[in-house]
Amino acid sequence: MRSEMQSRVSERRQAHPNDRFGAVVAACAAVLFTEAVIGLIAAYVWGQTQEGPSTPINPMALLLLVVAAPFLVAAVYVFSSLLTVSAVSPLLRAAAWLGRRFSGRETWWWVPVATAAATAPPVLAGAILTDTGPLAGLAGWLAATAALTAPALVARRLLLPNRPRLSGRAMFWRVATFGTLASVGAFTLAGIALSAGIGYEPPLLNAEQAAGTYSDGRGGTLTLTADGRATASRLHTFDFSSPGEPLVRECSGIGAWSRGPADGPYVQQVDVSVDACPVDIDGFDVHGTREAPKLYATVGDPDAGEFYVLRRD
Repeated sequence: MRSEMQSRVSERRQAHPNDRFGAVVAACAAVLFTEAVIGLIAAYVWGQTQEGPSTPINPMALLLLVVAAPFLVAAVYVFSSLLTVSAVSPLLRAAAWLGRRFSGRETWWWVPVATAAATAPPVLAGAILTDTGPLAGLAGWLAATAALTAPALVARRLLLPNRPRLSGRAMFWRVATFGTLASVGAFTLAGIALSAGIGYEPPLLNAEQAAGTYSDGRGGTLTLTADGRATASRLHTFDFSSPGEPLVRECSGIGAWSRGPADGPYVQQVDVSVDACPVDIDGFDVHGTREAPKLYATVGDPDAGEFYVLRRD
């Protein structure tokens, strides 16, 4: 009886290769979903710390995202399969070889070491091609290493011969549970950080601080004086009366400007009126810093996130 029970346990531990591959893929998919959610939260927080107006959330885009969710799930599964074959498996083999070669046994911490070594060349090449700074390149390398290390460690746990065998479904739900907790924790920390004031807040300027000459970098300037006079020279205005791309016109003339609140919190607006302009220019939002303010004007659909930017000289 005892030998029969041992035989059954041994059979349960010896999974078919396809079953083991499916378990690894399912676990990797759960890890990738978790990383994607946390990455989106981090990207949102990072975006809130950057200068400039934020693009409003498009309800249609959210609806399309919900409709496309099943296709995204299928795409992630396919991507997980390719990642498992092309990256996770080679990394695990490399980590196992490094462990046996340098420490005499396989240990988990060789996985991040092998991953860091594997991600360094492509990240370095990408940083050189895109002219990325050292700090941004280092951050990208650490992010790529962490993104690949997590699914590799989960896959390693599934493939260990001396640990109780977990099915793909059990591992998926285990990772999904901890991933949900991690996502909720990241969301909570993001809310606390934004409430503490790490987000970018545009400056509030008086007339003297806002006065100066602003340039669009393409020959257009707007000069504001503290007494409320505005002088435009080759300033761009946009006419959307016809379909297609907006008609860009250059405006030159003398008018007036005033300060006022805009739609968002902590946002100040500069209203400009120049009679000689073929199309009125108004509604410049103040951003940048108090020492180096910038004027942003929305071009066309606010959801498009296109702006005409003037920087003070």
